Amino acid sequence: MPFMEFVNFYLMPGIVLGSIYALGAVGITLVFGILRFAHLAHGDLATLGAFAALGVVTIFGVSPWVALPAAMVFCAFMAIGIDKLFYDYLSERPKIIVVMSSLGIALMLRAIVQVVWGVDTETYTRGIVRPDDYWGIRIRDREIYTIIAMFVIVGVLWAFLQKTKWGKAMRAMSDNPDLALLSGVDNRKITMLTWGIVGMLCAASGFFLGINTELKPLMGWTMLLPMFAAAILGGVGRVEGAVIGGLIVGIAEETSVLFIPGEYKAAMAFAILLLILLVRPTGLLKGKVL
Repeated sequence: MPFMEFVNFYLMPGIVLGSIYALGAVGITLVFGILRFAHLAHGDLATLGAFAALGVVTIFGVSPWVALPAAMVFCAFMAIGIDKLFYDYLSERPKIIVVMSSLGIALMLRAIVQVVWGVDTETYTRGIVRPDDYWGIRIRDREIYTIIAMFVIVGVLWAFLQKTKWGKAMRAMSDNPDLALLSGVDNRKITMLTWGIVGMLCAASGFFLGINTELKPLMGWTMLLPMFAAAILGGVGRVEGAVIGGLIVGIAEETSVLFIPGEYKAAMAFAILLLILLVRPTGLLKGKVL
């Protein structure tokens, strides 16, 4: 196979898909690193964000890119509200109960999407968008924006965690919640901040999946396993690890069709997840052990 054909048909789509997974995986790693449980409603919250952006586009007639910030803010408040109504109430219970409750939240969010927007496939824009040619690499503008946006969002988040007072408090709570509380960190406010960030990341990942493919009520559920695989592969609790893991999983899925039928490429995420749990449970960058 010619190298440029491999780049155009497998590598670049894999990087775009991996960028979407990375945004979701960063949210998953924040929830587990700070709040200590696996959030199974993550994918459906991303779906809600994608459809919220569609609602803004439909009602106000604006560009999907203008609708993205509104969807991110909406999902941030939704995530905080879900925590207030459900997870906070269960915070003293065993973590497995919180995990199972998040599965119920996922079903609730999916039902909301189906009731409000229906079960049909939707799109942000109509018509065929042909890729442009950049030195032999054929890629659409929206795919370029997806990759750039992922690095910008993650870069801003990384700077926030490293340089700001609230970011350092989040890292302190991730390392030791009890010691952080004794040091004067308001764990309740940090929890709310974490959910706000996670909600925005979910909306971004759902939006970019929708604008590069289609919007479906089950779109978030189908990318839940790849996002978890990406977070675990990179190292749970490591933001940069989630990005690396997301890109690896995305590229692995797209290139797997060279060896296996395309309908089985989703199994690559499961294979990667199983392999990393067997060989290196802490992930590539030595995150927290599950």
